[in-house]
Amino acid sequence: MTRTENQFKRSRDLQATGMESQAMFETKQAEYQVEVARYKSVQDQVGQARAALKQARDDLSKTSIYAPMSGIISALNKEPGEIALGSQFQKDVILVIADMSEMEAQVNVDENDIVSLAIGQPSEIEVDALTDQKLAGVVREIAISANSAGAGSTEQKTEFEIKIGITGPPPALRPGMTASADIITKTNDNALGVPIQSVAVRTVDQLMKKGESRKDAEARFKADRDGFVEIVFCIEAGRAVARQVTTGIQSDEFIEILEGLTDGDEIVTGSYRAISKDLENGAIVTIDNSKTPKEAPVSDAAG
Repeated sequence: MTRTENQFKRSRDLQATGMESQAMFETKQAEYQVEVARYKSVQDQVGQARAALKQARDDLSKTSIYAPMSGIISALNKEPGEIALGSQFQKDVILVIADMSEMEAQVNVDENDIVSLAIGQPSEIEVDALTDQKLAGVVREIAISANSAGAGSTEQKTEFEIKIGITGPPPALRPGMTASADIITKTNDNALGVPIQSVAVRTVDQLMKKGESRKDAEARFKADRDGFVEIVFCIEAGRAVARQVTTGIQSDEFIEILEGLTDGDEIVTGSYRAISKDLENGAIVTIDNSKTPKEAPVSDAAG
């Protein structure tokens, strides 16, 4: 290229002084132009080769897949030599890695309870396979949109998925196990609580004592807009006497009493049917001191 360029320049100078013919000059000029075109073509080929090399290096880097985390392979979908066919619309999962030290429970919560949940609330998790063992956890994530099961049917149910981080998961815990959770939304260690089955719902007519007028009964009991009164039967002079109460938070076993009872009151406990249906206001009762009532803090749980 350099030699041809020098010959062209020398021929141009000679032709300008009349020492070289026009035909000879045009021949040198044509040879120089051919060399320039060939040089540009080679440059284009070098650029293409560099692009192909870059693509080859990128393809080579993709033949080795590195996990973004340490863990245990919990699912292996491909064996050496198999082809992984991924696309924009469908993933071809090669394997699944689980970090057994960072596990979470995914549970569904009814739409009526989801408004009480918040990130960071403590939880108790029960795994079906791990009997008699409760795991501690904390709410990490609450879904924004709901999942509707049985849409369009009479059994339609609207629920929200939440994720609970498990604190110190035991070695026996495995991904995919079935679990349920109680999420503690509110606690009151000093609450006045009674067994949840001791609280009954009656109408004013059902609470009237023998010989008592409805007017007198309405003076003692204030029904809600649906016509019901929340009551607890207290023991007074050997009889079960209904007292209207105002309830607060509750757990699976206990319910908080905000108004209507005081510490030390004796209340009637028993089966749900006996207290909510059969027991009459003013009925004679017998105290059984052989059973010691349970004491526990009251917490409001959902899950």
